Amino acid sequence: MNVHEFLAHLRSNSEKAITLRLPDGSFVPAHYHITEVGHVTRRFIDCGGTRRVQETCLLQTWVHDDVEHRLLAGKLAAIFERAGDILPHHDFPVEVEHESNVVAQYPLEGVQISAEALQFQLGSKHTDCLARGICLPDTCSPQPPIPLPLSAPSSCCTPSSGCC
Repeated sequence: MNVHEFLAHLRSNSEKAITLRLPDGSFVPAHYHITEVGHVTRRFIDCGGTRRVQETCLLQTWVHDDVEHRLLAGKLAAIFERAGDILPHHDFPVEVEHESNVVAQYPLEGVQISAEALQFQLGSKHTDCLARGICLPDTCSPQPPIPLPLSAPSSCCTPSSGCC
């Protein structure tokens, strides 16, 4: 779900509570706070030599001992409005960062709307090889790599490459 879709749900259901359902079916405790609304840009190079950029809107949760706290959709929409130019556009996906033994990030996959709440389903993130055509021949064709200065990738699947 991207920022535009997320905000549309918040604005059209401003008086409803927001619940966050984790991939295992459990819920982020109802008294969570959203402590950050951030724009995260990740620039990296994959093991095949392709430069990549990923952008997300990251919502950080925090659970404290004030068990009566509840976040309403309208309040979260207002926080987004105050974010202004922190979010340069609304086309990138929304992820939720939550700590339960470890800090993990979950993409927003969907929403169920009831009379009382917006229940957002959080999905799982997985690692993957983005250069399968090089690392796993005949799996797929990789995007043409952008050569690095002073070097050109030949194959990432060498003993010193760290990917295989």
